[in-house]
Order: sequence, then structure tokens, then C-alpha cells
Amino acid sequence: MIKSELITVISKRKTNLSNSLVEVAVNQILKKMTDGLAQGENIEIRGFGTFSLRFRESQIGRNPKTGESVQIAKRHVIHFKTAKDLKSRVNQLASQHSIQK
Repeated sequence: MIKSELITVISKRKTNLSNSLVEVAVNQILKKMTDGLAQGENIEIRGFGTFSLRFRESQIGRNPKTGESVQIAKRHVIHFKTAKDLKSRVNQLASQHSIQK
């Protein structure tokens, strides 16, 4: 699902809210989450998971195409830890739909 699909689904379920109002709300939520992560805050959504920021030191990587060594700069990466409830719900639903990859 992409953001526009999420907005459409919410608009259809909440008929008293316009599509543009739902879009503004979704964009505000995502902006607040982005700003919080950029400031080093953790974001916990109960029953869904936790987003946090982790720091990675610079390291030497390898270009898979050429095999050449490449210096990877130090950086922050977003880490997501799935909530136990979400894992079990997804596994249960996926087993009902025989999703295999």
C-alpha cells in the first residue's frame, strides 16, 4: 500500500472526512514522525512497532558490480522493531492467504 491508497481507504471508511483533510492529517503525522526521528526521539506505536535512530560508523564496502572497495560515510539509519502483536497478526493472516516468497 502506498500513501495515496492509505488516504483513499481512510476517506472511504470515514465518510465525514474529505479526501484532502485526510491527506493533510496523514502528511502531518508523517512529518511529525520524521522531525522526531531527526531529533533523536524514538517513536512507539503500540501494537505496531518502534522506530529509532541508530548511528553507523564509516566503513569500507564493496561495489557489487565491479568488486571495487568503496568508502561508506558515517551516517544515521532508521531502525524499526516490529511489535509482537503485529508479527502474530501478519503471520496469521498471511498463512490464511498462502503467501510464500
